[in-house]
Amino acid sequence: MSLVKLTLRELQERFTRGEVSAFEIVRAYYLRISLVEAKVKAYVTVNDKETVFAEAQALDKELKAWRKTLPLMAMPVAIKDNICTAGMRTTCGSRMLEGYVPPYDATVVQALRAQRCVIIGKTNLDEFAMGSSTEHSAFGPTRNPWKLSHVPGGSSGGSAAAVAADECVAALGSDTGGSIRQPAACCGVVGLKPTYGRVSRYGLVAFASSLDQIGPITKDVMDAAILLNILAGRDPRDSTSADVPVPDFTRAFKKKDVKKLKIGVPVEYFGEGLDAEVREAVQAALEVLEQLGGELQEVSLPHTNVAVATYYLLATAEASSNLARYDGVKYGLRSKHHQDLLEMYCRTRQEGFGPEVKRRIMLGTFALSRGYYEAYYAKAQAVRTLITQDFDTAFQSVDFLITPVMPTPAFRLGEKLDDPLQMYLADIYTLSASLAGIPAIAIPCGFSRQGLPIGIQFMGRPFEEETILRAARAYELATQWRQKRPPIREK
Repeated sequence: MSLVKLTLRELQERFTRGEVSAFEIVRAYYLRISLVEAKVKAYVTVNDKETVFAEAQALDKELKAWRKTLPLMAMPVAIKDNICTAGMRTTCGSRMLEGYVPPYDATVVQALRAQRCVIIGKTNLDEFAMGSSTEHSAFGPTRNPWKLSHVPGGSSGGSAAAVAADECVAALGSDTGGSIRQPAACCGVVGLKPTYGRVSRYGLVAFASSLDQIGPITKDVMDAAILLNILAGRDPRDSTSADVPVPDFTRAFKKKDVKKLKIGVPVEYFGEGLDAEVREAVQAALEVLEQLGGELQEVSLPHTNVAVATYYLLATAEASSNLARYDGVKYGLRSKHHQDLLEMYCRTRQEGFGPEVKRRIMLGTFALSRGYYEAYYAKAQAVRTLITQDFDTAFQSVDFLITPVMPTPAFRLGEKLDDPLQMYLADIYTLSASLAGIPAIAIPCGFSRQGLPIGIQFMGRPFEEETILRAARAYELATQWRQKRPPIREK
């Protein structure tokens, strides 16, 4: 089998046994990128080939001296381009930061470098992670490897597409309202949003600070657990990171079934607006889980119908505050066309931000403005508490929840660009988990008649990633979806 087709665990095992060198691994991935990247456009920046080849050769020499490996040693990993990487530009998919090179690594990048993995490049995203299709990037859209005329989902569409197209063995994404899970579903890969606070946000360029969370996008559930082992943990540089024990998440796979686990099926997630093919695929998955020993139980999350409105008030309000720092003074773009300071501010933001970012800044500024704060922002915070309480109540009677990831399979490029509301509704099944801060994982569960992947979502109690990893892996092993690969042709 081609090296680029292997999962992270399979590739690492071959490397550990000495069957393949770091140089051979890296060379195979750069060849793959040269053959498909022009079609997929998953990357904003691909690391210099000669530099990475030299790094791989150094790893091979170290391996001979150490005679031992680390879990991610020599593994080619991609990083979403809103996560800071020292010496490599971090654009956030925006003209505002087109030439910005951070002087430091994000905590998660430091963790990867300590594992001696190879950072192969920075992946494309909706500008400042604001979008559901990776069409809002200043550097052009990413395409779905399964059908190049369709979106890969967003905002971590570049990361999901890179993994699906075998342009990296795994990738990091960020999830504010579904931005890991939704593109994973669109591209037929695995996307894990950990519990809020499980993984440090230090070095993640902020969109909505009470919602943002970094997580892995991988080829299978086992790989997601391996990466989470590396990423998770308390970070004193991030006041929101949780001081809780970090287990070995791969131990969740000792049991290969879901016996004695109660599976909640929220009625609100299977109502009007759910595509028939998606409904059929998720219901078939529920039958498999029942055969694996799970006990299905209908539950209610009554405030699901207001999750979209709540999210787009809170997230945009936080975005308007976080993005105020881009004023042309400290770093990033500065307009050359101005006569005074105020005009410089205005022109810099006008030239640097794209239309979707501007829309969300205006929405958030309005929600926080005098006379509207109590009516909108404060009320949304109260509703967020009710949404969290819905999950707390549900988890009193079930161990995890099963839902669709998206109402439909991936839509066509350009199909929703002129209708922001329809674009926002693409995240209707992922927003609530973000608002409640609970862990959730998306994995493949079928395909549409057009050959587009369909995803299923497992949601668990806070800091109980092991439960959803166990259940997702059990389903994955009982089905064949993970073995299917996109039909993209090499040039």
